[in-house]
Amino acid sequence: MAAHHDVLGAVILARNGDRTECFQHPITQKASATQSTPLGEVQAHQLGQYLRKLYLDADSSSYIRGIHSDLVDLSEVAVRVKVGGEGAPVFDSATALLQGLFPPNPAHRITLANESTIVAPLNGYQYIPVETVEPSNDRSLEPWTDCPAFEKHAQKVHNSDEFKEVAKKAQPFFHALKDFAFGKELSLENAYNVWDFVSSGLIHNKTYAHRLPPTFIEQARGLADFRENAIYSDPAMGGIGNIASRTGLSSILKALQRIAFNGDPLQLMVIETTYQPFISFFHQAEVIKSHPELQAIPDFGSAIAIELRRAPPPDARDFLRFKFRNGTSEDFRTIHVFKHREDIPLTEFIYRLENSVINSNREWAQACSVSSASTAAAVLGLPEGATTGSTVADASIGVFLALVTMLFVFFAARVVRRRRAVRLAGPEDNLSAVPTEIVVQGRDGKAPVRY
Repeated sequence: MAAHHDVLGAVILARNGDRTECFQHPITQKASATQSTPLGEVQAHQLGQYLRKLYLDADSSSYIRGIHSDLVDLSEVAVRVKVGGEGAPVFDSATALLQGLFPPNPAHRITLANESTIVAPLNGYQYIPVETVEPSNDRSLEPWTDCPAFEKHAQKVHNSDEFKEVAKKAQPFFHALKDFAFGKELSLENAYNVWDFVSSGLIHNKTYAHRLPPTFIEQARGLADFRENAIYSDPAMGGIGNIASRTGLSSILKALQRIAFNGDPLQLMVIETTYQPFISFFHQAEVIKSHPELQAIPDFGSAIAIELRRAPPPDARDFLRFKFRNGTSEDFRTIHVFKHREDIPLTEFIYRLENSVINSNREWAQACSVSSASTAAAVLGLPEGATTGSTVADASIGVFLALVTMLFVFFAARVVRRRRAVRLAGPEDNLSAVPTEIVVQGRDGKAPVRY
């Protein structure tokens, strides 16, 4: 391993912890709402403690140089959280992770004008703001839903000869699992939901755990791994199958560039999400060529760490080191991207990926083959599947909304033609809303200002 000891910062991609059973539609990929469990919160908290020991402990070889480790400096840390499919558990996991990363500290206090000292609740709990990323206005953390091109990709996978062959071989297992599936559709197309049901029962239901035959959970997991790996990957780096990481990398690359810039205080970014971007990233960055075992669903509480390391003089370049931790029972291990056997230069990593990364909602719409009318509806924030309870009223509202959408598109086009400098909200917005900083020269020197 190259001797790049100086860690300037890191970007963490973390998967949520354990939660209740989740149903995910085999074609649209839309997930049902779930609830976090105390186990999941502990898993996320353990990940936060692990990251603290690794990156905030001055005695660690991976210590982030100069970061405030006891009392958080909010200019040094940014957090983005996916709040689409699966619902609250991802947000809850982010909260638990941050509790482990920056635990309560009695030094988090203030002295008032009357000379009384107030310590923050819970003996100095540190409140770290997070940016919630909702697919209704930012597609960076859940780009695979409401995406016609991705739905066609899923159908293509299901219709492939390889998929059909595996489905045929899986029939004896599905037949044996029937008494333990309680009416679930037993098919390879539904393998993720089958495994999630069995896994949830095995973890949370004592009676079910005692009845489930040996190897059934391993077989269900193997079929789910095969199916999800096929769905959330693509032979082409910029293929629609990799869309989960193609949008997520927009935030990651911008954060790495900010960390590399000496004038920017950002040193640590955490992105809390679900499992899909992990699979896509391992394919898009060609990690699976060196680590084929990663063609699978990562466990709850898993994480990818991307460390920005500066080379010693006279080499002035910045390098990236990638680490992966599957679940909470193992340590980070170094993984390699693009067949590199050591750290990769930041500039090379950006160069290799820049043509496949999706940086805006408009680029997402183009990749997904979303019509302009649909995009306008998303900009207007029109609800999906909302009803009034009256068929006539629903039809009338539908016509009205369609007319509003058409008028929006018409007038927006006229505004763009008249004033090319005007940018429409929504589709034109960047996906990665990582807070950036500009430096303003004042009378007393430079002061960073967020925008």
